Amino acid sequence: MAEFPTTARVVIIGGGVVGVSTLYHLAKKGWTDCVLLEKNELTAGSTWHAAGNCPSFSTSWAVMNMQRYSLELYKGLAEEVDYPMNYHVTGSIRLAHSKERMQEFSRAMGMGNYQGLNLKLMTPDEAQEMYPFLETHDLEGTLYDPDDGDIDPAQLTQALAKGARQMGAKIERFCSATGVTQHPNGTWTVHTEKGDIDCEKVVNAGGYYAQRIGEWFKPYGGRTVPMVTMSHQYFLTEEIPELKAWTEEKGHKVPLLRDVDSSYYLRQDKNGLNLGPYERNCKAHWVTPDDPQPDDFSFQLYPDDLERLEWYIEDAMARVPLLGTAGVGRVINGPIPYAPDGLPLIGPMPGVKNAYEACVFTFGITQGGGAGKVAAEWIVDGQTEWDMWACDPRRYTDYTDFDYCHQKALETYGHEYGMHFPHKAWPAGRDKKLSPVNDRIRAMGGQMGAYNGWERANWFAKDGDDTSIAATETWERKGPWTPRVKEEVAAVRDAAGILDLPGFSRYRLKGEGAAEFLRGLCTGGIPKVGRINLLYFADERGRILTEMSAMRLDDDSFFLITAAAAQWHDFEWLRDHIPADAAFTLDDVTTAFSCHILTGPKSRAILADCSDADLSLGWLTHQSAQIDGTWVQLVRVSFAGELGWEIHSQVADTPKVYDAVMAAGAAHGLQPFGMFALESMRLEKGYRAWKGDLSTDYTVLQGGLDRFVKLDKPQDFPGKAAILSEKQSGVTKRFATLTLDNPGAADAPYMSTIWIGDDVVGETTSGGWGYRVDKSIALAMIRADLATPGTKLDIEIYGERFAATVQEDQPLWDPENERIRA
Repeated sequence: MAEFPTTARVVIIGGGVVGVSTLYHLAKKGWTDCVLLEKNELTAGSTWHAAGNCPSFSTSWAVMNMQRYSLELYKGLAEEVDYPMNYHVTGSIRLAHSKERMQEFSRAMGMGNYQGLNLKLMTPDEAQEMYPFLETHDLEGTLYDPDDGDIDPAQLTQALAKGARQMGAKIERFCSATGVTQHPNGTWTVHTEKGDIDCEKVVNAGGYYAQRIGEWFKPYGGRTVPMVTMSHQYFLTEEIPELKAWTEEKGHKVPLLRDVDSSYYLRQDKNGLNLGPYERNCKAHWVTPDDPQPDDFSFQLYPDDLERLEWYIEDAMARVPLLGTAGVGRVINGPIPYAPDGLPLIGPMPGVKNAYEACVFTFGITQGGGAGKVAAEWIVDGQTEWDMWACDPRRYTDYTDFDYCHQKALETYGHEYGMHFPHKAWPAGRDKKLSPVNDRIRAMGGQMGAYNGWERANWFAKDGDDTSIAATETWERKGPWTPRVKEEVAAVRDAAGILDLPGFSRYRLKGEGAAEFLRGLCTGGIPKVGRINLLYFADERGRILTEMSAMRLDDDSFFLITAAAAQWHDFEWLRDHIPADAAFTLDDVTTAFSCHILTGPKSRAILADCSDADLSLGWLTHQSAQIDGTWVQLVRVSFAGELGWEIHSQVADTPKVYDAVMAAGAAHGLQPFGMFALESMRLEKGYRAWKGDLSTDYTVLQGGLDRFVKLDKPQDFPGKAAILSEKQSGVTKRFATLTLDNPGAADAPYMSTIWIGDDVVGETTSGGWGYRVDKSIALAMIRADLATPGTKLDIEIYGERFAATVQEDQPLWDPENERIRA
């Protein structure tokens, strides 16, 4: 018997498919001195009872990448490691009951085919030819994925385990981890029932036990893992003779069926059927004192609860009457962990150095292969091939209390196949972070959206406007908000607008060496005292990691401001680069301040009436001032592209400041505006948004950020060598602004495919309507030789191609920035 390992480079806690895939991929990258711990047998958690479905479909670019990789891996895995696997590639058919669902299918098809998949839309009749037992009379259409199917989860996990062992990695089964200790140098000791293991890095791959494991890391900066365990039921029928006969005649199974509008999947299992609904009246487990999570739930299930599924069973029997001819053979009711948005947690553990998460997988089987790849890249390289923000654990910050996680898990599970329309604000888990003037915003008709937990107005409704959720369930740009957003933009253009903007992430960097630290980390220069500049930070491959505004207060004193969602991500990027002997400090002061944007040609007159500020200071300056006798920091910038200031105030003072500005603005036509209006105006200026236009899918040079790069400075900033190499070899893709020549009813969503003839030449990174220029705008990444003004391209928007023109490399609105500098 092999000796128990007492040292390792990495210890992975959890032996489900994701943990084992992480071990396999670490070994693939040459890190073979790694150990996986499983308290029972491999697959004992959610993996063993998973249905094993393997879709590539997703409306998330990152998740689709991950799933696509998994399916490619699984095709050759059995042969690679010499382990038998039941992997049935049957294809799948998704059913659409509405035009909106077909639009979603069209968008996913465009994304998938860009990634090399072979998705295609089919008519109901074509679907019925493939699936003769299907009722199609009320369908709008279908989506076919030839690569979909199902795999045996246990065999998949064992195959990955065998591959990992063959490369030298170790797996310790029946070995419970009991805790962790981090040492001053950042290394770890993982405590187990069999002894301690000293290691460099630890991975929480604990599945539905991830939250319990996460508690061990709290003394070292961790937080409660945002998750809830849901009960997912599916049942297998007895053998269906008619299905058996058809299968024997054709030599293959029927395709996997998903009725996404009714919310279930239906799959052939041997010669019966497997029905798995995602019911609205769903249930979480282990969330109340009288239902505690047991210490060990290995290979166990919950009691059957088929009453919850009655409507779905009846609907499925009407859709495929064959289902009603067979009795129930077996019911599976098992635990599945859910993060609030239903996507997993893969990446650096928030707040903790040398610790990672690869857990809370709702679709762990189809994502397992890609998840292992991504986790291994994080651990070994400190960066991933694809931008994985959609799954990054740091996307959630301090608002994810139990109530939030529970509400969102119920909502997400019950709408597992829900369409995520661009103007829809999902109602569960709201009001976790409120602006100091929240009551005033709502009283004026603010229709709120959540941004990193902060409630901000998306638009302001008037009496009689339809503010129902149903009104937002459209992919089209027009809705009840349209005339109001148009009015808000007009107010900003012609007079002045004020946007309440709580939740900006902000850090105080102060002390000897702070300026030199920033110079050595960002790609370009830093501002002079009294000025504010944009700073860009690259990863080692020269890709866009993040953007921050740097407000320089003194030689070695800065306020750094970044996106609300970037709060933990950006703080940790800075923190992890601070030398151990640094004389300066970095503090997260996000919750100490709030902000308003006051912008428009009358904004100077408004400030003149309520402040003592020096309003002659130019663009990109900042100053301390008084508004109604209260301290504020006025920053001469405007994301809306008009004359304007950001007004930063301490939280307790914010209501007084807001009221004073509103009172002064009454004589100047001041109106509140929301995030929809701001989005329109920033597109007109070509301003990039983080994790849309600015992501690690693109290099700094591809992003058109050349003016923020100083390759001649002496500091060897991260990515410098890669950027220099790319500059010498030539940039292959370029950021560009496009406008649609004859727009349809919808604007281009993120990752819409761009064509020239029959060739794919790029993708959109964001899109929307510009109310000042009266055009549909798409910010895009296109082949470098096409990024010249006047080039004609086609943008695929929900399956339909629209002619578009590449614009000058300058803002569409106020190209010379005369208004913003006024």
